[in-house]
Formats: sequence, structure tokens, C-alpha cells
Amino acid sequence: MHSLHRTNYYLLITFFALVGAVAMPAADSATQLISPHFTPPPEFAGQLGNYRSPLLFNDGSRVKSAADWPRRRAEILAQWHGLMGAWPPVLEQPKLEFLAQSHRDNFTQHLVRVELAPGVSGEAWLLIPDGRGPFPAVLVPFYEPETSIGLGKSPQRDFAAQLTRKGFVTLSIGSPGGDARTPDPGREVWQPLSYLGYIGANCWHTLANLPQVNAKRIGVAGHSYGGKWAMFASCFYDMFAAAAWSDPGIVFDEPRGNVNYWEPWYLGRDPKLTRKPGLIRPDSPRTGAYKTMIETGRDLHEVHALMAPRPFLVSGGSEDPPSRWIPLNHTITVNDLLGLKNRVAMTNRKDHSPNEESNAQLVAFFEHFLKPGN
Repeated sequence: MHSLHRTNYYLLITFFALVGAVAMPAADSATQLISPHFTPPPEFAGQLGNYRSPLLFNDGSRVKSAADWPRRRAEILAQWHGLMGAWPPVLEQPKLEFLAQSHRDNFTQHLVRVELAPGVSGEAWLLIPDGRGPFPAVLVPFYEPETSIGLGKSPQRDFAAQLTRKGFVTLSIGSPGGDARTPDPGREVWQPLSYLGYIGANCWHTLANLPQVNAKRIGVAGHSYGGKWAMFASCFYDMFAAAAWSDPGIVFDEPRGNVNYWEPWYLGRDPKLTRKPGLIRPDSPRTGAYKTMIETGRDLHEVHALMAPRPFLVSGGSEDPPSRWIPLNHTITVNDLLGLKNRVAMTNRKDHSPNEESNAQLVAFFEHFLKPGN
């Protein structure tokens, strides 16, 4: 773990251990809206399934105290980076060019060009609320940035616009190179989903460097493809203070075609073998890092655990039903070890697409954890 990140992580542990759960003003409507969603339904409470506990070291010994957790966390990070390809140095001063601006509702929207990775840039939308900052901020990745600010064709995916109306600076970014299915990390051994996480880390610095942003209160949120992206950015870069993942499929689930981590644009990239897109079949087998992960018993509950003690929300739909509390319970056990409650939340809806209720819950989650005074 980078020394700055290790220091930041230990400070988080100390802070949360001292204050316990984040203070909850009794009359706070956001807190009232999100509070019921930190508790699993009775049928899933305490259920851990067949997932290997993230509180077991690689040698099989158990994490026995909060003091042991940073060492186990570093072990998980090393293992996953080893499978996916280690990140290059994060860009601490990514280039940001302002191209155009206009005022809308209660914020100013800026069309910008942002440096996503060395030699890679893309157009993005930066929304800044009216008033005096510094404000909390949220990074919103998706296929393209216009949908996230409400200028696309898909309704209810405008996370950035909804958050900025509530007082958050937001940065909306799209797929590097413009095509989610053909990301080019520029390194043969690097899995594209890890590359997207790295881009998220660079964009954290883009936001943190803005005078209008409180760098201690930056989150990340995304839907579906953007939810996978937000998950890997927040879990593998501990400067993000909070995260929301909207129905990405939070664990491997091969019968479900939308939970498709095996695809070469996520974790199945193999420079020597190309599989046919779609479900795993005899003529289209597992490839790349995903194949190794399955063969060695890895699953994404280990990645979720990297968030502890930072809070996250799963805004579940068709791909993440209430039974996903079973893998989420493993992160709850980590937070229990750290002496913390109410760090893992899940809401549920029937459909994959977000709706008005789920969006209000997502906004309330960030208001609860990132707004000053909470």
C-alpha cells in the first residue's frame, strides 16, 4: 500500500473508532430515508453462504483484532492486483481543460477535457452548485457522460444532475476511447476493469484539486457498467470516502448475462485467446484473470471488504436482489471487528433500471455520509 494511502487508511480507522457511527441529526430527512437500509432482512441476517471469509489470511489463520485487519487488507490488495495487473502511479495532478460553460437550474455545468490516464483524455461534464464551497463531490462514470447529467436518452440515470441539485460537485466521465467494449489499458497484462478503477483514482485527484471541493468528502457512484466501474474505483482506491453501486452484479454469477465479469472488457482479457461474447459455454470458456479467480475461489466479496470502514450502498435491482446480503454480510463482519455499524447499505427494486425511489435513496446516502454536519 502506498505510504500516503496507508496513512490515510490508518487515520480513517482511528477516526471511526473514536466517533463510532457517523452522527445522525434526528430531524435529518436523508438520514431517515437511508437508515432502514443498513439492516438485512431477517432471512439473510448473519448468513455467510459458501464465500471464503475475508477475515482469513492466505495461510488460513484468522484476523483476530482490528490491529490485524490492515495486514489482511494489504494481502487482499496484493492478491487482486497480482491477478489483474498492478496499477501505474496515480496521476496526482491530472490535466483539466475548461471548454465551455452554461448555467442550469441551481448549478453551472462545464464541458471539460480531463486527463484520465497517461496519454488518454476525454470530454467530461463538471457540475458545480451555486453558492459558496467547498462542497462534497461525487465522481459519476458511465458509458458516456451526457446521460449522467440528464442530457442522454435514458431516464433516471442522471445521478450527477440529481446530486448537484442537492449541493454536490459532480464529475461525469465516459468510457476511455469512447467504446466500453474496446478499452485499451496499454499494457498486455492489465485487466480493463482494473484500468477503469485506476481512471477513477485519477479523477479523484481531478476533483480534489478543485478549490470548490472538500477533498475529504469525495464519493463515486455508477449504474450497471458504471456500477462495476465505481466498485473497482472505490474499493481499490481508499481516498474515496463513500460509494454507491447501482445494480452492477456485486458478485460473480455466471447464469446471469448482465453479471458478465468474464467478458474481455472486464476481467476476462487474454492477449492469447479471444472468447465469443455471452454466457460461459464449452465453445466460449472462461479466460484471463477471471478464469484464475474462479479456479482459486476468489469472489467480489473480498473486494467489497476493501471498503471497510468506508461506507457503501448497493442500489440493487434485477441483478442484485436481497439475497446479495449474503456476500455483503462478510463486509459487515469486518466492520464489526473494527467496532463500527451502519457502513453497508442495500436498497432493492424489481427492475435493473433506477427509478425515482432508488435515486432518492442514493442521493440520501451521500447526503448522510458526505454533507458537513453528518
